[in-house]
Amino acid sequence: MKVLCAEYVLPISADPIRDGAVAIDGEMILAVGSRKEIVREYPGVVCEEFGEAAIMPGFVNCHSHLEITAMRGFLDSVEHDFFAWLMKLTVTRGEKLSDQDIVIAATAGALEGARAGVTCLGDIGRYGRAGLEALKANGLRGIVYQETEFSPNDETAVEDLEKLKDKYLALHEDATPLVEIGLSPHSPYTVGRGLFELITEYALAEDIKLSIHAAESREEEELMLQGRGFFADLHKRFGSSWQSPHRSTIKYFHDIGVLGASPLFAHCVTVSEEDIDMLVATGSSIAHCPKSNAKFGHGYAPLEQSLDMGVTVGLGSDSVASNNSFDILEEGRFAALVARNRPGRGRFITAREILRTATLGGAKAMGLGDKIGALEPGKRADIIAISLADIAQQPVHDVETALVFASNARDVRMTMVAGEEIYRDGGSKRVDEAEIKAKLREMTERMR
Repeated sequence: MKVLCAEYVLPISADPIRDGAVAIDGEMILAVGSRKEIVREYPGVVCEEFGEAAIMPGFVNCHSHLEITAMRGFLDSVEHDFFAWLMKLTVTRGEKLSDQDIVIAATAGALEGARAGVTCLGDIGRYGRAGLEALKANGLRGIVYQETEFSPNDETAVEDLEKLKDKYLALHEDATPLVEIGLSPHSPYTVGRGLFELITEYALAEDIKLSIHAAESREEEELMLQGRGFFADLHKRFGSSWQSPHRSTIKYFHDIGVLGASPLFAHCVTVSEEDIDMLVATGSSIAHCPKSNAKFGHGYAPLEQSLDMGVTVGLGSDSVASNNSFDILEEGRFAALVARNRPGRGRFITAREILRTATLGGAKAMGLGDKIGALEPGKRADIIAISLADIAQQPVHDVETALVFASNARDVRMTMVAGEEIYRDGGSKRVDEAEIKAKLREMTERMR
């Protein structure tokens, strides 16, 4: 048993506690309260002191692509041309990187997350095993969503499902109490209706969680509503038989039964009020990725409206190829600023809402809200400590605004998952960072 103490404790499900403490036993949280209360309840247990810091639940990054971590900055020169971006990524990943390279890249990304206070990830991967090995190596919690191949043709739906099931089952054999396996039919325009229906049936029958890219861009909206534009041209180029449903992405998924599996949808930039109502009614959730949305110029996702209408929303970094950073504090700050600056906004998103979205919101979005996301007795000890001692954070008038608007990943002092420290004061306790960096440098030379 141990007790963690700091100037501030943020349970998230309750108000911040000044001079607080958290008692843990093994992987479970026993008690949360003021230092005096906890010391009185557990006499003789020495407080592990973090001092001028905030103790809080670990961040949940509910949308990442760890396997392309080696492409941070590699695709920036072609971001304005999505086809060129996609082709450069696909060719490099398929022809210049080995399976082991992709595992190393994913491990580097997971390590970056642990250093940034991320304790849980929702990772989507074409090479799902890379994400699985990365989470396990770093001691992180998460769901690895095995992604589909490009499979828009209904004629091959049954065959495509069998191939996907083989990959899923192979990963599922190696799942752990910390890491479970889900499925990710990539998007409405890369997966045919028939395969979406089959995956949904399979997911419901086997209780498998789904994550899907949805309503990500104006180009997608043009394809879904009008059957023309960039993605329509792409289908013609590849000889695809995919046909536009002439309705919004969310309405399309509702009509073909996908919302019945309550998926986690990434992005949701172009959703309407009607779309949001459907998400709420079906218990579907959103992974909000504001920096990636902005970097591609995709527009403003309606965060404020989604929260106010009752959608469960978490934060996602997306890949560092489309964000360049794995810093969830920075993601949260950007989310708040973009929401406040969004045309037509009705109110200001608060720092408290951002911290909740980055923790409990993400946990609930991934179906893990009963285990993590808040400091409560009976929940898992996925806990971080963030220093508030830097001059750039001083003075601290309000701990929540100090965290959201004046702190970043480099202020994280400790990351703990299920009661085990995996990172402390600049060093991983699970992987050799110097070795990972050396392998990334060698990989970079080959990519060039």
